[in-house]
Amino acid sequence: MIAEDTNYLSKEKFDELTKELEHLKTVRRREIAEQLEYARSLGDLSENAEYEEARNMQAATEDRIRVIEDQLSHVRIIEHTKGNVVSLGSTVTIQKKGEKVEHTYEIVGSAEANMQEHKISHLSPLGSALMERKKGEEFTFETPKGAQKYKIVAIK
Repeated sequence: MIAEDTNYLSKEKFDELTKELEHLKTVRRREIAEQLEYARSLGDLSENAEYEEARNMQAATEDRIRVIEDQLSHVRIIEHTKGNVVSLGSTVTIQKKGEKVEHTYEIVGSAEANMQEHKISHLSPLGSALMERKKGEEFTFETPKGAQKYKIVAIK
């Protein structure tokens, strides 16, 4: 069962976010503190562009830290077991009915979805239409151009 509030991530994305969080909390916070200290040393803070910029960077960094911590607090690592049924972590090759061109997508959690990398969310119209289906199975899903028929060519 897939829970709506769970943030499904691959092990690679989890490691990437954990590393980014560590960097922000240690290195980036220290850099900003140094910039703030320098800006304060310049005097009048009311017209100090360096101070304002450092405060804005501090706010953006703290916001990013909160976002990552929230994502990681609801995380569940995708442990894809190779099989013949589409699930989170599957790489699926599909072919539109009546066409020769095949399209391959990886089914990922919403936080990792990226069409340029051919990673689609399990909650997207195509992703949800693919879930739990088997190789060779035909399926239909709604697009802005209407219902489209596809066939699952391969599952990895």
